Amino acid sequence: MLKKTARSGTFTDNMKLPVHRWFRYSAGFSAEWVNSEILKYQEETGNKAIVLEPFTGSGTTNISADSLKVKSYGFEGHPFIARIAKAKQLWDTSILDFDEAGKATLNYAMSIKSDTKIDRYKNDNLLGKCYSLESFEKLDRLKRAYEKLSTTEPVWELIRLNITSILRACSHVGTAQWQYVLPNKSKSKVLDPFEAFSGKLELMKSDMLHAVSSGWESCSKIEHQDVRRPFLTEKCNLLISSPPYPNNYDYADATRLEMMFWGEINGWGDLKEVVRPSLMRSCSQHSAADKIDLDEYISNPLLSPIKDEIADVTKQLDVIRHTKGGKKTYHTMIAAYFLDLAQTWVNLRNNMDKGSKICFVIGDSAPYGIHVPAERWLGDLALAAGFSEYSFEKLRDRNVKWKNRTHTVPLHEGRLWIKG
Repeated sequence: MLKKTARSGTFTDNMKLPVHRWFRYSAGFSAEWVNSEILKYQEETGNKAIVLEPFTGSGTTNISADSLKVKSYGFEGHPFIARIAKAKQLWDTSILDFDEAGKATLNYAMSIKSDTKIDRYKNDNLLGKCYSLESFEKLDRLKRAYEKLSTTEPVWELIRLNITSILRACSHVGTAQWQYVLPNKSKSKVLDPFEAFSGKLELMKSDMLHAVSSGWESCSKIEHQDVRRPFLTEKCNLLISSPPYPNNYDYADATRLEMMFWGEINGWGDLKEVVRPSLMRSCSQHSAADKIDLDEYISNPLLSPIKDEIADVTKQLDVIRHTKGGKKTYHTMIAAYFLDLAQTWVNLRNNMDKGSKICFVIGDSAPYGIHVPAERWLGDLALAAGFSEYSFEKLRDRNVKWKNRTHTVPLHEGRLWIKG
């Protein structure tokens, strides 16, 4: 007997769940809901699920599949987030080895002297704004210990994940709901880096023990992959995902603090080369940087099912943006976003079985107050790619409670169901 289907929810729900809670990534959904959908599919069809997750984020769907002993494939375009998702898949690593590596890292970090050059971080970049010198020195010592001791053994990816996961907790500045850093907002609770690392080590060990004792199986494969480009897996029969919404959220910027800490970027400008090339274009800064030819995009055959509508919407956006202070390039963002998804649907069709079931958790948008019916357009593009039918299940209203909202167009979120 199936339990009542869980709500899709948000990633916040997962912060109570073993392994899922190792890294908070707001762009996600409820793992308990994923579990319920996998079980429902298997009960209704009698088939063992083989799950595909083209926008895996920090690995929610894949970890849920592991907990049910179900094979899954996950692809993530953000290189930093993909590495985190792959690290979380190492939950079956030896707990003893992990404990020894963690204690060795902490002991080495506590034994070395602070780097006198660290003072340059004090005021001249995001790191200097987010940490006291004392906190940053300790975090830097943990980083240096990791770099000194780490090998190619998988356990060291877990140590790196531990350090990454405590960066926000050890900062005195706030974090917005969608993971943007707020340097001008302070918070009262700030953890000591060494204590935070030790506490996270114990939590991760406990979660690893829970996973092993509960009979999880490591049967998922995650890759850093831009799913707009062709990829190949075995044929999958269930897809559970939530693609980026066309709402101008900058996924690249969400991890700027962490990537600067590890030296992967030096500042915001580096995101253009390091992160954005393999991300969906759901952000106006991204589309502006790409210098998109709107007419060329609208004329692409992949957008033919929605050509008239998207041409009208993008034309309206191009006109209205010149009356706004920011003049944001929402018109090219919308064109690029749906072309990206059209290309993705073609690649998904090649990897999904004919009788497959797909669920996209998705929301519509209204940049500058011009409505974009995302779920309907995505459904039409899926049919053009070779899927058989679609329906939309509305879950909740959006943009109805914020007094400072920029427009009054009612929005919603729900599940787009596609049949293969």
